[in-house]
Amino acid sequence: MSAVDDMKSEGTALSFKPSPTVPLFTDLMDVYTDSPGLEDRFTQIATAFELAYGGKPGVYARAPGRVNLIGEHIDYEGYGVLPMAIRQDTVVAIRAAPGTDKLVVGNVEAAKYPTLEFGLDPEQPVDVANHSWANYFVSAYKGAFELLKSSRPDSVPEPVGLQVIVHGQVPTGSGLSSSAAIVCSSMLAVLSALGVPPSELDKAAVAEAACKAERYVGVTSGGMDQAISMMGQQGVAMHVEFNPVRGVCVVLPEGATFVIANSMAVSNKAETAPKRYNLRVVECRLAAVLLAMKLGLNAEEALEKIRTLRDVEPLIAEKYGAADGATCANAVSEQLGEQYGIAEIEEALGGRKLGDLFACEPGSLRALAVAEADKYSFPLKKRAVHVYSEAQRVLEFRTVCEDASLPSSERLEKLGGLMNDSHGSCADLYGCSCDELDELVAIARGAGALGARLTGAGWGGCTVSLIREEDVEGFLAALRDKYFKARVEGGTIAADQLPEFFFATKPSSGAALLKPDRTDGDTVVVETGEAEAEAPPVAEVLSVVMEDAAAA
Repeated sequence: MSAVDDMKSEGTALSFKPSPTVPLFTDLMDVYTDSPGLEDRFTQIATAFELAYGGKPGVYARAPGRVNLIGEHIDYEGYGVLPMAIRQDTVVAIRAAPGTDKLVVGNVEAAKYPTLEFGLDPEQPVDVANHSWANYFVSAYKGAFELLKSSRPDSVPEPVGLQVIVHGQVPTGSGLSSSAAIVCSSMLAVLSALGVPPSELDKAAVAEAACKAERYVGVTSGGMDQAISMMGQQGVAMHVEFNPVRGVCVVLPEGATFVIANSMAVSNKAETAPKRYNLRVVECRLAAVLLAMKLGLNAEEALEKIRTLRDVEPLIAEKYGAADGATCANAVSEQLGEQYGIAEIEEALGGRKLGDLFACEPGSLRALAVAEADKYSFPLKKRAVHVYSEAQRVLEFRTVCEDASLPSSERLEKLGGLMNDSHGSCADLYGCSCDELDELVAIARGAGALGARLTGAGWGGCTVSLIREEDVEGFLAALRDKYFKARVEGGTIAADQLPEFFFATKPSSGAALLKPDRTDGDTVVVETGEAEAEAPPVAEVLSVVMEDAAAA
């Protein structure tokens, strides 16, 4: 499956190149729009920092969460996805502390996330066995030095003591990528504190480094979350592709609004990975290898050449004459069985042990160990059919957005249908939904959503629903009455917390560095800085090309 053309014909699209580097702002309003309590929040962060360390931070780094509109569990298989950044973000306040030999990592919510200290060694291991919230910062710290060593090996700064305060607004375990938000913001903060100027912080390169770094906490991330957190832009969704990371900004049809609703079923990716996320990564690799063998490769060739289902496309095209999503899914249905046990797979691989296949992937090894203990059978056909069909839906979603021949109302209907199909595939083929998500999706469709689906890794977290702008108020009321009211009455959440659990949203800006000039009293005082380029009006364009790219 190849991506749709990066640019439509002249007259139907406008392309421009936003800065490929991370922006530095001195005015909060250049980053945040429609963000209630903004100055109070930054004052709270500054106050917590001063109480902890006796001074002001040198810089703030922020990175947003994201909602994936379509394209679930396919980024780690090499396929593009279509997310957008959201307003909720993580902010990391930091300053260098020369002469000290500790990373001191604190949080505004200290009672929930206690302050922890670590050494300065960039090679230090991350204690995956005893997961803590600060593991994400340590992973980002390690990743920052790895990025510097690869991009500027002759001028890597010496480690220095760092003082840190974190504040996150992205709900954990919600499927809105709180983990990518903290890793990306932490990595930017560390790089800035080490003296790397913003002009040398390439968004795509940092996104790739953050993706690799997040694996230190035990999650085999595919790259979508970090890419959109770093590269998101106000007002547009983004078709993100990989190897190398690059993005095409996609203008959504006029009248589209998305509503995010938190099912309150929590699935923390790092803690549940061996039975969920990482297990799916293992299943896809096994499906790809076995499918390649069915299509003509021997075991040795397949193990050497095939890492993802996308790698099998040339073999499918050779046998079936095409490699679109439907053709690939049909090939899987013809060639793979429904269930495979570990012994059966190892026999097909000529007696090779699966542990050897994943020897350099700790997360996959843990998933295999759990699968073996549970006597788990791998449903490889279902997993592969989902990946190929979902990858095709992403391309169709973008094509619909860009189709000027259709009125907005018809395009919205088509997008909603693709979202509905995506949820069905996630639930039935990939097994990553849950009762709460299915209930929310059913309520959303009954309340007038054009489309509704789980978003994020699944097994809990959030749904995203496509709503016509004029229907948002009634839709939110229906969600409140039919899903959240009983949970308020049961004491699961307080009524005043409801705006945090379901809300309408539009695309927001990506990662940035912030350096307010000073603070006076209780108010963060900021002066105007250079604003990021705004997206052109929807009426003028259908898609916007962004050519951020970094070497794989």
